[in-house]
Amino acid sequence: MAAPKVAVVGAGVIGLSTALCIVETCPSCSVTVLADQFSPNTTSDVAAAMLIPHTCPGTPVHVQKQWFKETFTYLFAISNSAEASEAGIHLISGWQVFKNAPKEELPFWSDVVLGFRPMSKAELQKFPQHRFGQAFTTLKCDCPPYLLWLEKRLKATGVQMYTRKVADLWDLHGEYNVVVNCAGIGAHQLVGDEKLFPVRGQVLKVHAPWVKNFIRDGDGLTYIYPGIQRVTLGGTREKGSWSLSPDPGTTKDIFDRCCSLEPSLRGAQDITVKVGLRPSRQCVRLQKEVLRQGGVKLPVVHNYGHGAGGFSIHRGTAKEAARLVAECIAALQGFSSRAKL
Repeated sequence: MAAPKVAVVGAGVIGLSTALCIVETCPSCSVTVLADQFSPNTTSDVAAAMLIPHTCPGTPVHVQKQWFKETFTYLFAISNSAEASEAGIHLISGWQVFKNAPKEELPFWSDVVLGFRPMSKAELQKFPQHRFGQAFTTLKCDCPPYLLWLEKRLKATGVQMYTRKVADLWDLHGEYNVVVNCAGIGAHQLVGDEKLFPVRGQVLKVHAPWVKNFIRDGDGLTYIYPGIQRVTLGGTREKGSWSLSPDPGTTKDIFDRCCSLEPSLRGAQDITVKVGLRPSRQCVRLQKEVLRQGGVKLPVVHNYGHGAGGFSIHRGTAKEAARLVAECIAALQGFSSRAKL
């Protein structure tokens, strides 16, 4: 058969990474990215994008760890290259602090990040409200630069990108041999996934260049993540809320919570507010499906539902999705060669 045509629906970090992994795994493919929004208007552009995994209850821990390890290894290599600044990726050290010692003193990802250890008593004096803490070095992405860097990589390999709202995956039948659904929260409507729900996140981006270390409250709600240009302050987790409008009361609450962890933030300037809807479900949907209408088939690979932890595992799940696309193409090529016989 001619070069198989693959459409990737969605241009957030999951869609762009998946498209890149498909190009790397199946170089004979023609890959197109279709999305109604590209950076800087995607959910990924709002993400804090720290590589600290969020546990998915429906996914085996060893699988989550593999996805995280692959992502960390990939981004660590970029952070150690001449492209680090353009890609917006850098190493960052800091602390995760707890009011009470967590059940697991060693999270499953502790040997993937760098230098993971319990905090000393002297370090804990910085956080008088907290009794236990962990210190480590991890990676941070600055989202718009990273998404633009991925787009540039894709264009260099000949991938086409079009602004197009896909309302039904069947609309792509006839144009493409395989469709990859990376629609994020859009999959709720696109494929009618009732298990997918939004978790609204509101964050502040501030100018506070003196803040060099990340600080994360162990409950995951309050965090201070310095980027290359701005510091991200968070956050909220509002399950089931579809509102993209910033809430002034929430802004004040986030700022006050972050200042209680890092009082110097009272001097932060140029505060902007961002809102995003995390695409959440019990587990990431990462699987093949064959859609059928009459005698017509459309192979689909789903890769969405990463919730709050998409950046931490994006490369790992993209590699897995690309492997599934390769299986779909092999099945199609087997079918076409049998048809010729």
